[in-house]
Amino acid sequence: MHSASTAVGENGVAAEKGGAPALFTTTCSLSICSRRLYAEVIRRTPLVESLQREFRVVVAGPTTLAALLNSLQMGFRTLAIQKQSTEVWNLLGEVKTEFGRFGSSMERVRKKLDQAADTVDEVSRRSKTIQKKLRNIEELPSEEPQALPGSNNSQGDAEED
Repeated sequence: MHSASTAVGENGVAAEKGGAPALFTTTCSLSICSRRLYAEVIRRTPLVESLQREFRVVVAGPTTLAALLNSLQMGFRTLAIQKQSTEVWNLLGEVKTEFGRFGSSMERVRKKLDQAADTVDEVSRRSKTIQKKLRNIEELPSEEPQALPGSNNSQGDAEED
């Protein structure tokens, strides 16, 4: 049977040699499978505090290991969600910037369309003015189209013969 001091002595060396934390986390988990040994280690509060403070080792027993792993999993999920929300905020920032540019472009298009509408209105006014002036001029009879003076009409020459 191991005593608590033996377990800590062996595990302290294990933490220095092979129990180094992984690259993505700063803590290590020490799982004690025996309930008795776990209870003995936990009773020594300064020992557990020292493991956590100096070696960043979290002590887990048979009943607390599942809760510890679940807690770690939820923590990593939270980090993933935070990373994704940061990406979403960055994307929204880009969209907001691009939407501002789109608004500026839309304003330029609106000004061009207003210019085109003004030009069409001006042409329409000129057309109405020309129509008013032409109302007073007699129209040619619509039965037989007459040749305009100075134009060569081959049919008219044929009729004179």
